[in-house]
Amino acid sequence: MKYTIKQLLLIILCSSAALNLRAQATFRIFDKPIIFDEERKQLSLEYLEKRHGLKQTQPTIKPVMVVLHWTVIPSVEQTFNAFNKSKLPGARKEIATASALNVSSQFLIDRDGTIFRLLPDTVFARHVIGLNYCAIGVENIGSDKNPLTPAQLVANEQLIRYLKSRYPIEYVIGHYEYTLFKNTSLWKETDPAYITHKTDPGIDFMKRLRAQIKDLNLKGVPSYN
Repeated sequence: MKYTIKQLLLIILCSSAALNLRAQATFRIFDKPIIFDEERKQLSLEYLEKRHGLKQTQPTIKPVMVVLHWTVIPSVEQTFNAFNKSKLPGARKEIATASALNVSSQFLIDRDGTIFRLLPDTVFARHVIGLNYCAIGVENIGSDKNPLTPAQLVANEQLIRYLKSRYPIEYVIGHYEYTLFKNTSLWKETDPAYITHKTDPGIDFMKRLRAQIKDLNLKGVPSYN
């Protein structure tokens, strides 16, 4: 069967609309809360004051940034268990000198694109030096050896669009880019020597993600602005 140009354009438009509807319909966030007890609350408040110079009565953030990570840990359950305790495990000596507060993030995305919320969006999480107080963290199951999947790309895009609709998000960065904020007004780390080298979530992944969310007009690191 032959189609006219108008018919072909109509088919393409309808197909695109159907894909968009399916993408919206499958967007889900599953709550899987980690422990946020009185100990974690106090450690978070101490971190905010000692590391970021912010004295607060509640461990909350005002997000203007989303920072994307990969876990290196190979599964959701193992990552959940690693984040769940309030205090850092003994194996994390390289960052324990800065604080006993365990690392975590607000969101965790599995290899198949399933999104889990580990903490309320605006509750403080320790996931990026110098920027925790204003950044929502998104961990992805993956590593250098196991790059993030197409499903995770879609899930990160959907989550960023959701967060942008709720909060005044200005920046989306990969964890490996965080040090480029050191000379900006956003950087709040009281010890200039406290720096770690990161590669997550991969340069290629960030390029592909930025192409997908170009319409949001979000900023990258300062050199991209």
